[in-house]
Amino acid sequence: MIRVSIQQEELDVTAEIQMMRSRSVGAITTFLGTVRDASQDSSLVSLTLEHYPGMSEKALDDIACKAMKKWSLESITIIHRVGKLEPAEIIVFVGCASAHRHDAFDGCQYVMDFLKTDAPFWKAEETKEGVVWITERETDKRAAENWLLHEPNKID
Repeated sequence: MIRVSIQQEELDVTAEIQMMRSRSVGAITTFLGTVRDASQDSSLVSLTLEHYPGMSEKALDDIACKAMKKWSLESITIIHRVGKLEPAEIIVFVGCASAHRHDAFDGCQYVMDFLKTDAPFWKAEETKEGVVWITERETDKRAAENWLLHEPNKID
C-alpha cells in the first residue's frame, strides 16, 4: 500500500506509524525532515514550499512505486508539507514498513533521496535580509545517482 499526501496541516507522527502496523510487519523505519536554520546568525524567519498540484503527488507516487519494486515493502507513507513553515516545523515524513529491517531502512532512504531530486517542490528561505530561492544540492544529486549505480542487497 502506498499513501501520499501533500498538505499544509501539521501531521501526527504517532498516528502515521500506527497506520503502518500490521501482523506481518516486523520493521517500520521513518524519516522526519524539519526546517533547520543553517545560517550562522540564526536569521531564518521561515521556509515557504510551493508545488504543482497533481504533478507533485504523481512524482511522489512514482518514487514509492519504484521502492516497492526494489524491496519487499508492505507499505510506504509519504507526507510532504507545503506553505509557510517556521524553524523546527516538520516538512516531510517518510515511513516504510516491511517484514525485515533491511528492506525498511533501504526503502526509506531511497524514497527520501529521490524525493530530494525528483519531486517538484520549490523552496524559498525568508531571512532577515530577504527571500532567496533554494536550489538542488550536489550531495542530493549524488545520493540519488548512487542508487542507480548499485542494486540493493537482499538481506533477511
